[in-house]
Amino acid sequence: MKSLILALMIFATSLQATFSICAYDPETQELGVAVASKFLAVGSGVPYAKAGVGAIATQAWGNTTYGPRGLAMLKEGMSAQEVLDSLLATDENYFRRQVGIVDANGNTAVFTGGSCFIWAGHLKGENFTVQGNILAGEEVIEEMENAFLEEDGMLAEKLLAALKAGEKAGGDKRGKQAAALLVVREKGGYSGFNDRYIDLRVDDHEEPIKELERIYNLYKITFLPSAHSRFEEEYRKQGMIEEAKREWEIAYELLVLALEQSPDDASVLNNIAWECAKRDVHIDKAYDYAKRALELSPDDPNIMDTMAFLYYKKGEFKKAVEMEEKALEKAPNNEFFKEQLELFQKALQGE
Repeated sequence: MKSLILALMIFATSLQATFSICAYDPETQELGVAVASKFLAVGSGVPYAKAGVGAIATQAWGNTTYGPRGLAMLKEGMSAQEVLDSLLATDENYFRRQVGIVDANGNTAVFTGGSCFIWAGHLKGENFTVQGNILAGEEVIEEMENAFLEEDGMLAEKLLAALKAGEKAGGDKRGKQAAALLVVREKGGYSGFNDRYIDLRVDDHEEPIKELERIYNLYKITFLPSAHSRFEEEYRKQGMIEEAKREWEIAYELLVLALEQSPDDASVLNNIAWECAKRDVHIDKAYDYAKRALELSPDDPNIMDTMAFLYYKKGEFKKAVEMEEKALEKAPNNEFFKEQLELFQKALQGE
């Protein structure tokens, strides 16, 4: 009897008993997946997404090849439903699978195999699919859908709202362990080198969704301001001024939020001062931010450079030159500082 119980426990924990959501935001063209489960490191096997292509969640007795294969087919131009049909047709154990797909046009397809453990099922709507298995009941995915549609924030926040609602409705009836959030956007990753705009995982935690939200809130103010600054720049290059303004507004809101949470962090103060100076906005506030940053970290050449730039913006060219020279004393090989100094010197000579 003990061996049978042990075998059943091993069998149960090998299943990705999961609730997840795949979605597309037509305004930002972001694609994402959020997932939670009583399954260790669920983020390593369920969510797949590629900017401009689609997002896929593969779960239950998950076939992880569905992710890369499905994305490859979407990239070739197949519809979400065509991709789903092809994946299932080539899988002799398709009846054990559960999968949701959304493509880069918002088209959706979703499947729950007949052998998925109850409660199992799915919903889909415009730009999203919700799916889950071994759930407390149908209300889990219903509440996820409602929360997703009612949340007004960015796609990541809509996805997190869905997870929280699913958990509140009972979630995975075996319990909690892991959660993940993946959102992709063209050049959305660190420094714009990949599309991983948000890629966060909680592999093992007593409250994985709460922990995921905590990490997201930290990530949001640490990395997303620079991402939205890049988006703004790309839109301006394309002459899409309204879109560029929207991205700057998001970036500025995030910078202010970061400052509210860390009012005495020199790097945070310097960051918001520099971003404002670049755009010639909120110059007086930016000057105060940079001044405070320099008080907190008086030997930081990057803050000196920001301060010099703000002197330049305020027409105080002599102070700009003097401050930039101090920055170069600290970092004599910094080519950008040299270019800035030349700019300020020309302005001074032209007075």
